[in-house]
Amino acid sequence: MTDQLREVRAAATPRAERTREDILDVATAEFAANGYAGARVDEIAARTRTTKRMIYYYFGSKQGLYLTVLERVYAQIRRVERGVQVDELSPDEALRRLAEATYDHHTTHEAFIQLVSIENIHRAEHLRQSETILRENATAITLLEQVIARGVEQGIFRDDVDALDVHMIISAYACFHVANRHTFAAIFKRDLLDGALQDSHRRLIGDMVVATMTDTTARRPAM
Repeated sequence: MTDQLREVRAAATPRAERTREDILDVATAEFAANGYAGARVDEIAARTRTTKRMIYYYFGSKQGLYLTVLERVYAQIRRVERGVQVDELSPDEALRRLAEATYDHHTTHEAFIQLVSIENIHRAEHLRQSETILRENATAITLLEQVIARGVEQGIFRDDVDALDVHMIISAYACFHVANRHTFAAIFKRDLLDGALQDSHRRLIGDMVVATMTDTTARRPAM
């Protein structure tokens, strides 16, 4: 039996899914640390005690592995958002919980922020090729639209700020804590991920978003 045939048969065993997940865990760290161009499939294979050939069996190519990593990290934050039972909460509390959940996720998943930053450097060249990411990430906006619509209907939310704006505000604040952590600390001597700051920073993003949406006296100027 050839080595390649052994590897293919091994992929059909119950251990295959664990192996695949192990590869994705290591690949996530490798791509986050070194970018798409700098990441080495040989290094990923060595750290997972598998072979480059097996990685290509699972994912087809380096680009296929990278896209799967992106799809996986984006799916994780979408699951976090869906885990907030917005229908059981008042619109303002639902908005606060979504903001806090996003903050908690982003500040504890540094690799996600690094990968997003890398994709921006590449002008989303790879991300655009994933129909899964483009389709599933629309749910983040849909969820906010539902919450905002309820708030507007009840008269507690302003009606001139859309869900994409709110998503941008939440994401910008949460991402900043990771993306700018080291430069901010060097300049201002404050570690944005200091555990002692997390409760107040989490509360702050909730306060900001709710205050923005409940300020019904504010209106955008007519265009």
